[in-house]
Amino acid sequence: MVPQILRANGDAAVVDGAGAVGITRRRRRGLTRQSKRAVFAADLIGRDFTASRPGMRLVGDMTELVTLEGQLYLATCIDLATREVIGWAMADHHRAELPVAALRMAAGRGGLEDGCIMHTDRGSEYTSDEFRTEIRQLRMRQSMGRVGSCYDNAAAESWFAVLKAEIGTTAWETRAAARADVFRYIEIEYNRSRLRRHPEYGHVTPLETRTLLRQDLTPAA
Repeated sequence: MVPQILRANGDAAVVDGAGAVGITRRRRRGLTRQSKRAVFAADLIGRDFTASRPGMRLVGDMTELVTLEGQLYLATCIDLATREVIGWAMADHHRAELPVAALRMAAGRGGLEDGCIMHTDRGSEYTSDEFRTEIRQLRMRQSMGRVGSCYDNAAAESWFAVLKAEIGTTAWETRAAARADVFRYIEIEYNRSRLRRHPEYGHVTPLETRTLLRQDLTPAA
């Protein structure tokens, strides 16, 4: 079978009978856009991407996934104590409601403490009234790195690099296929199966790290 060349939003994808096998991407700018009337938060992380307990410090970011139906955007919230992705959301847009949905998932399942830090870049989605209002309602503290500095949000950005390297797909035929692959990677392959070195517990998954840390923090009866 002769491979087809299909185009989606200016991207050229080589597709065979098994699906998309390669893609030539046009040059893209990053998702981070500063609003002209943006209100910036102070950097409460200072490139220290560690936390002593779950629910204390989170980092968030968004990335773009390519499908032949159009773009799909993924927003995540990662707990710095466990490196578990405790909140995530996907949509065909990257308006403020997308990271808000990821933050709500994190709050609903992550056991966030009062004053938990949420650290991001200065993208317009994170400086929006909608996102800042959600931060206040959840009794969290907002933190932001500098614009144009990948090092100020390195923990969040490096996770996306791992995702795209390990998931093994450069372009999907449909948004539904991309959603299914990302769900499987986050909830099964990464949170529950991916081993990482913890100085106290050895090689454990992010979910196991959260359980172990919470056991250690539980007061004795």
